Amino acid sequence: MSNIQDPLARLFAKHRIVFWFDSDKELRKDFEQLELAGVEKIELLGNEFGVKHRILRECPFDKFLIYHEGPEPENPLDNWLLDVQLAQGEFRTDQASMHLGDLGLGPEFADLVDQHLDFFKSSARKEALKTLLRDKDSHGAIRMKMLAVCAGAEPRIDVILENLLAELAAERGEKLKALQRANLEEFLWSQLEKQYGYSSESKSVRDFVIELFKSCYAMEMGQESRLNTEAVIFLKRWKDSITHRSSFEKLSNECGDLLNIRQDLQGRDYKALQEIDYFRLIDQKVISDLVRAITDRTISAGECALVVRARRQGHWYADFNDLYEAVEFASSFIYELEHLKLQIESFAAGIQKYCSSWFRIDQLYRKYMYHEKQSGQTSLLEKMTIRLEDLYTNAFLLKLGDGWQQHVDRCVSWHSPLVPVQNRFFDQYVALPSSQKKKMFVIISDAFRYEIGEELLRRIQSEDRYDAQLEAMVGMLPSNTQVGMAALLPHKCLSFGEGDSVTVLADGISTLGTANRAKVLNNALAGSGTAIKADEFLDLNRDDCRELIRSNDVVYLYHNRIDATGDKKESEGRVFEAVEDTLQDLVKIVKKLAGNNATNMIVTSDHGFIYQNKPLDESDFSAAEVRGDTLYHQDRRFVLGKGLKDHSSLRHFTAEQLGFSGEAEVQISKSTYRMRLKGSGSRFVHGGASLQEIVVPVVKINKKRQSDVSSVAVDIIRSSSTVISSGQLSVAFFQADPVSAKKHARTLRAGIYTKSGELISDSHEISFDLTSEQSREREIKVRFLLNRKAEEANGQTVLLRLEEKVAGTGHYTEYKTVSYTMQRSFTSDFD
Repeated sequence: MSNIQDPLARLFAKHRIVFWFDSDKELRKDFEQLELAGVEKIELLGNEFGVKHRILRECPFDKFLIYHEGPEPENPLDNWLLDVQLAQGEFRTDQASMHLGDLGLGPEFADLVDQHLDFFKSSARKEALKTLLRDKDSHGAIRMKMLAVCAGAEPRIDVILENLLAELAAERGEKLKALQRANLEEFLWSQLEKQYGYSSESKSVRDFVIELFKSCYAMEMGQESRLNTEAVIFLKRWKDSITHRSSFEKLSNECGDLLNIRQDLQGRDYKALQEIDYFRLIDQKVISDLVRAITDRTISAGECALVVRARRQGHWYADFNDLYEAVEFASSFIYELEHLKLQIESFAAGIQKYCSSWFRIDQLYRKYMYHEKQSGQTSLLEKMTIRLEDLYTNAFLLKLGDGWQQHVDRCVSWHSPLVPVQNRFFDQYVALPSSQKKKMFVIISDAFRYEIGEELLRRIQSEDRYDAQLEAMVGMLPSNTQVGMAALLPHKCLSFGEGDSVTVLADGISTLGTANRAKVLNNALAGSGTAIKADEFLDLNRDDCRELIRSNDVVYLYHNRIDATGDKKESEGRVFEAVEDTLQDLVKIVKKLAGNNATNMIVTSDHGFIYQNKPLDESDFSAAEVRGDTLYHQDRRFVLGKGLKDHSSLRHFTAEQLGFSGEAEVQISKSTYRMRLKGSGSRFVHGGASLQEIVVPVVKINKKRQSDVSSVAVDIIRSSSTVISSGQLSVAFFQADPVSAKKHARTLRAGIYTKSGELISDSHEISFDLTSEQSREREIKVRFLLNRKAEEANGQTVLLRLEEKVAGTGHYTEYKTVSYTMQRSFTSDFD
């Protein structure tokens, strides 16, 4: 009974009078048993005039169900109630009519149900459609909603298409088969033709996606295409969709092969491809050409940076991140080395110049080598890598090392008039006057050289509520771990211990190991100083961490990842990876200290290092022969002993000259040369007097109470006209400030919307991350393509809207808008 009662109830919600013709004379019993509250049942038995008088005159406001056992009169002239019937509702009991009744649709949609009868056989599909139906839906609107139900999507052709393409990529066909069974396939093709201009003798979803990639690529290349610009808007939306990313990538790769894009790209200039990201092959082409241009020195660092920045906005950037980083660092390396003047006027000038600019060459070399290795593309980068290796070794390391060695040779004692020597660290940075006394936390990272300290400085400064400054110290000689670690501790006198190892005593106490260093600190600070290994500190729970900080005025934290990796022959090739891990570790340690109420921190090192990625040549080794009473000769850069004989390849120092007591002597291998030793690694070395080994960073860090980080401001530069009269709009955006440590980059989504919030153009994710001090170089131009919905906004005010993503969510909030007036004439169809 419910399959009759419910549709009737819905009809009476719209009509006062409902006619029911029981054509097959099978439902009299259902009529007789039917009870509808507030509805009077009348049967037609030749009493039409009486019925008409009752329903229109006697009871003009009551509800009536008028039943006739049999079909409706064939001749309309015989139907004396036809005028009432046409003005009111009719209940049909055939299958199509029952479906219409279930959906609350009028008889005018009967042909729609008949054409797509298979769709309505599923109660689940029918119920899903019912939730989408709205009053005044047209036949086309209902069919679009039926398509949406079959595709499991919103009733929009672009969303439906995305789901069908996802199914195609997954090599499945349930959704497509469902709409084919429902006889909706022709409607789908008609919508694709109307929306995107798609027409083909072999219509299929696969055929469409091939044509989509072909046409959009052709349009970007300025060639004719079978599809319209609406297809470009769809393709951009699809490739930028997080949900459909994988399906886009799979079909893009397949279509790239089918369309022979690789062959087409061979003759293209990579500069013309900067903004295009429809195929993964385009990134491979751009990178390959950039590598060649950098190696051949036919592209400037600025030009390379612009290309990489453009590609950074692209879909495939994450897949090639390390390669893009490598080419940009390589380009900067070559540029800076070309403009470097390595004249050294004095010992102090050498330190100052290294700290101000020369360190960048070491840093760029490290960053390139790290990303080259991470990319896994050794063959692609081989020529460029060889070029950089040769430049770094011959034009920088050896040239700088030889020039610096002249001033090392002139040293009577190891000191600098402008930069403190490492053995003054505690007095200068930790043992503050009582009026300035504060808790101090010193993080000592083994082999953390100056250029790495500068990168840490930038990372810390970019964090909210952190302030940091970078200073330099001259490391002690020899520049090895035991000497550097001892020099950083409180002491009055340093001396070398007896035996065949480099053991350094601070006021007669061994400084070998964390326990001994904790003892030295504790003695010097009357029980309020200690030392702990960094990994042990990171493992402390909150209570233990706070107790450590509360009960000590000075804590030394010892971190060892770079030296532990580089000092082993089997792992020295991974030293630059260890540097990246170290930077992450140090930021983590600083944040944990700050999170437990530590406000004053210092990050420093025992020594630096020299590292050359390629195997060394014979010419990189010293011809020195060590003669005398050697106490320690297990290092390629220095020898410790007594009565050591001078050699032209070695610089000889007494203990007193280096700031030690006792009779020990030290010989340092000159410039960057290594002494010959069996078994040990030779690419990663320290112990000598090169600038890379002895310039030690001191990064002073303070935690602030108030936020001091903000994102760059962005303005929309309006042209003289605020009218949109064609199918596209070019807009310039201005980044008000350069990106810096405390002014962070900002990413915004831009699009053109109606006042009701409907997007009528393509959408762009724009990264405002420019660092140039020149305001003109902080303009970003974007071209918006209008879609078909823009035609409905003709004559109206529309909004160019910038939106910013709410952190940690998928939601956006409005950042800035400007208004335009849409005034498109018929001639705009010819753009």
